[in-house]
Amino acid sequence: MSMGTSEAVLHVLSGAVPRLFSSDLCSSNLDLVFSSKYHIKSVNKKGSSYMQRFKCLRLARCQIGSYMCKPLGGGLYGNRAIGRLKLLRCKCERAESVSGVGMDEGNGAWFVDSAKKLNLNGSINSPNILEFEAVEQLKREKEGLTSNGTVGTGTSTFHKASVDSIEDEAWELLRDSMVYYCGSPIGTIAANDPTSSNVLNYDQVFIRDFIPSGIAFLLKGEYDIVRNFILHTLQLQSWEKTMDCHSPGQGLMPASFKVRTVPLDGDDSATEEVLDPDFGEAAIGRVAPVDSGLWWIILLRAYGKCSGDLSVQERVDVQTGIKMILRLCLADGFDMFPTLLVTDGSCMIDRRMGIHGHPLEIQALFYSALLCAREMLTPEDGSADLIRALNNRLVALSFHIREYYWIDMRKLNEIYRYKTEEYSYDAVNKFNIYPDQISPWLVEWMPNKGGFLIGNLQPAHMDFRFFSLGNLWAVASGLATTDQSHAILDLIEAKWADLVADMPFKICYPALEGREWQIITGSDPKNTPWSYHNGGSWPTLLWQLTVACMKMNRPEIAAKAISVAEKRISRDKWPEYYDTKKARFIGKQSHLFQTWSIAGYLVAKLLLADPNAAKILTTEEDSELVNAFSCMISANPRRKRGPKSLKQTYIV
Repeated sequence: MSMGTSEAVLHVLSGAVPRLFSSDLCSSNLDLVFSSKYHIKSVNKKGSSYMQRFKCLRLARCQIGSYMCKPLGGGLYGNRAIGRLKLLRCKCERAESVSGVGMDEGNGAWFVDSAKKLNLNGSINSPNILEFEAVEQLKREKEGLTSNGTVGTGTSTFHKASVDSIEDEAWELLRDSMVYYCGSPIGTIAANDPTSSNVLNYDQVFIRDFIPSGIAFLLKGEYDIVRNFILHTLQLQSWEKTMDCHSPGQGLMPASFKVRTVPLDGDDSATEEVLDPDFGEAAIGRVAPVDSGLWWIILLRAYGKCSGDLSVQERVDVQTGIKMILRLCLADGFDMFPTLLVTDGSCMIDRRMGIHGHPLEIQALFYSALLCAREMLTPEDGSADLIRALNNRLVALSFHIREYYWIDMRKLNEIYRYKTEEYSYDAVNKFNIYPDQISPWLVEWMPNKGGFLIGNLQPAHMDFRFFSLGNLWAVASGLATTDQSHAILDLIEAKWADLVADMPFKICYPALEGREWQIITGSDPKNTPWSYHNGGSWPTLLWQLTVACMKMNRPEIAAKAISVAEKRISRDKWPEYYDTKKARFIGKQSHLFQTWSIAGYLVAKLLLADPNAAKILTTEEDSELVNAFSCMISANPRRKRGPKSLKQTYIV
């Protein structure tokens, strides 16, 4: 076998064909029915991560932690039953064996077709099977440019080839980050950085980090890994979670999980794989991940819309999981606001950054998850009250955010003239905001055209910082009105040098500095000014920016940001984040080959090539909500006051 052929086969086995052995009973995905008497053992990958090898062990059990795997449908992994006897005959392939992979067979044909479709800009590539051939082609084109001494068609050809090579590299890295459980892909690790000796928990599968990976696989037509992820994380939802004798709500989803190999009970010569979740008990700061469940619902809807497989969201266990998350979020409390009250560090910004209270990011995800859940919930008598509460919360939440979080030059001038200490049901300054809170930077920074949703709102406090994820997802979800959505994109264009600069996209602006940084972050050495969550630039935000731009039919903004990223992100080895005000440096503690930086770029490219695909993530403004807003605005605030009418009469 020639070197080229062997490299081609290795590339195929590396994960470019994720369903290569889908017909093999050992590696079939969620449609398998696992016998409780048998277990699949995954053998660690050797050398480069080209192949997950596994073999069947007798008298072993597939477990999650100390619990048996619960049925995920008609059996463990689906609604379609497959004869259990077939499972006993699973024959596992060795990585070195290539006898079953021929181009005249189904899997080989799939690989060729996928290679032809790899170019996302609309043109058809020749099958890019051998990596060294692509590199040689780039060298030849570059040498041709040097010898000719001219810049023209050769320049555009070289640029296109460079972009294609970046995409090829990104897909290879994304597949290398895949995690397997019982022989099936279940997620992607946070980072696969060979240069880092301090792994921490970056070798785990994070719920929020997997979202761009999952979307990339969905848009590529590879649905199994997303389906596996959805169903296995759902099982972890009911896991016993306790910290210092206290247990949070049952609907809480984990922040992350890790596949661990442990000795099999009663058989020291065999091992089994278990899922070890973290609900915040081991996280830095011990903060529960509020956003995990919200992202899970959003991904579940995206899976159904993209794959056309609605059977997953219609399953009883999945419907129960949705309701548990909703009940946790919609539970009554002391708060007078419809926004979710959370602690600092409960979302993407997972360290102390002064976002405790009602941060915009959580509210945008909350609104999006409510709309997605309403779309997926099956009507039944038992869920009528939940759907009613959901609809009421949607109306109140969207009104609250649009009315009180929005800021532009007109609103800023209005706040500047606020009267304080108003005791009245008709007060204009409802939250008793002091005009002196308006920072000098904001007065100079706010453009005449454009606006944004502030980061947080609490009594006597407005956080005027621009938080990117919250604003971008408010556009994608329809939480912001159409006019507000365009204004947010106008502001991004006007403040391009601050929010994008040398690498998209600033996580927040501006950074906390000086005494303010000391007090709010506790002098956090990782969140120093213009670093990490304190004004750092995160390439993964590229995909949320692209979703927002596609929804508002302004793809040129996303295309410009993607071209900025392509200049250096591959050369810099796909960092987690960038430092300095203009994103000039790779972050001082940034992990390289960060998976969601890779996946974020791929999703952005896929959506740019097919803008209609963004509809699996976006939701449109609800006409019922619009009507409800007009009623709320025109209503007398005192009209709703008074004792509630009792539906039942009780005789004491």
